[in-house]
Amino acid sequence: MTVDAEVSELFRAERGRIVATLIRLTGDWDLAEECVQDAFARALECWPREGVPRRPGAWLTTTARNRALDRLRRSSVEAAKLREVVAVLDESPDEADGIGDDLLRLIFTCCHPALVLEARVALTLRTVTGLTTAEIARAFLVPEATMAKRLVRARQKIRNARIPYRVPPAHLLPERTGGVLAVLYLLFNEGYAASGGAELVRRNLCVEAIRLARTLVALMPDEPEAVGLLALTLLQDSRRDARFDDAGDLVPLDEQDRSRWDGGQVEEGVALLDSALRRGRPGPYQVQAAIAACHATAERAEDTDWPQIALLYGEPPSSSRPRSSG
Repeated sequence: MTVDAEVSELFRAERGRIVATLIRLTGDWDLAEECVQDAFARALECWPREGVPRRPGAWLTTTARNRALDRLRRSSVEAAKLREVVAVLDESPDEADGIGDDLLRLIFTCCHPALVLEARVALTLRTVTGLTTAEIARAFLVPEATMAKRLVRARQKIRNARIPYRVPPAHLLPERTGGVLAVLYLLFNEGYAASGGAELVRRNLCVEAIRLARTLVALMPDEPEAVGLLALTLLQDSRRDARFDDAGDLVPLDEQDRSRWDGGQVEEGVALLDSALRRGRPGPYQVQAAIAACHATAERAEDTDWPQIALLYGEPPSSSRPRSSG
């Protein structure tokens, strides 16, 4: 793998975590994003000469953190903030410690119920996944300038309302977790069946939704609805190569070439669903994943377990009824 390719892969995998750490340290979202961008640019300069570090994620985190400290030192009005950052660093000498918790804080902050749903999705895409404002604007079918203003307003709302940068306390997790899951669900659905525009499927949105769902499961492995949502997205996405014919027209589910379905995703989705259901706390995402599994595991359309699907549609989950699509 070339250095450029490795940096690109690290950008997708590590950027959100490093941004989250810098937001915790500085409290400045723009500064965090700029310094992380600088760190990746520095990697592209240094690594071809010096080699890729043994712990590239830690190298990037340290480089971004030092860049932020340098920026704060040059600004006299930020002297108090610099003292706060140094105090935090003294308490946490290992820059890699707590990085997962930082990312979880960032996801919950982006998805805070004080923000309108569209702002939650956009802010999550921009801050956690690193999609550009232009890419997010295309996803929402609005001009880039409009999306830029929406992102600015969302961050101002967080700052002005003093929304805390933290995971909610345990007694608030159920209501807040539902909001996070709703954002990821909406994001995947918009990619899977676009609500507007020339593209019927926006593959990049599906990829980001699945990646964020994986992240949430890694950070909250005991939350069955998070596992259920990941299972649902994998099972639905497994059909992507068979959903359209050579002319680009949608192929109905019962007419799709099932040999083109991604068997690895089906297997993983079913395993995740089983692990979620064993916890005995069913919810709407697990129900929808179970319906998707009935379709995904049928070798032929006529083998589909329709009685089981009918039972699942009759299951009264805590929110909206499940749906299944091609």
